[in-house]
Amino acid sequence: MKINTDGVLLGALVQAENPQHILDIGTGTGVIALILAQRFTEADIDAVEIDTIAAETAGNNFKNSPFSDRLKIFAVSFENYFEDNNDKKYDLIISNPPFHINSLESPKAKKTLAKHTDSDFLELLIRHIAAYLTADGLCWLVLPLETSALVKKLAQQRRLHVQKAISIHSFEESLPHREIVCFGLKNTESTVQQFVIYDEPKVYSKMYADTLKDFFTIF
Repeated sequence: MKINTDGVLLGALVQAENPQHILDIGTGTGVIALILAQRFTEADIDAVEIDTIAAETAGNNFKNSPFSDRLKIFAVSFENYFEDNNDKKYDLIISNPPFHINSLESPKAKKTLAKHTDSDFLELLIRHIAAYLTADGLCWLVLPLETSALVKKLAQQRRLHVQKAISIHSFEESLPHREIVCFGLKNTESTVQQFVIYDEPKVYSKMYADTLKDFFTIF
């Protein structure tokens, strides 16, 4: 769980108007938080991770980065984090959450903790996000399509409105396999965008390279 395409695309494609306070829920080893620290140079970023080993790795990554003074790691569940910090509000909340709804358990315990969940977890996540966004704040999530449909329904119940959706395709002609969704408390006109990763097998698209050139040395 060092680096994955979902996470780096989420971090690179997020749009926000000069956020001052950012929360990364389920930061893993801290990749998304680090991308956001590089992009939003005035923001303070809190990162929450329930897996203590991953949180320790994230903490070391933060400490060894040029952005160490703006990054903080909390090795707790997001529920406990909000319970302990119920006075905080965020301009931007971001998450690459566990995404296999009611699926078979992974054979590896660590992967199970990070990737398997159910609708109760997502309802709890959306409820907390809605409560801790500022009035103009945004939440960005990356999700499989079936999970995205459920999350949109849960968000609507919490008066969160879809402001943007980006469908992620491996190839231009292939069906989308992920969706990056932006929610906010304001009911604005929603936009839809397509993002293609490959021009052909093992050949990244110009769109992908341009998006990640500031973060990946291969570009």
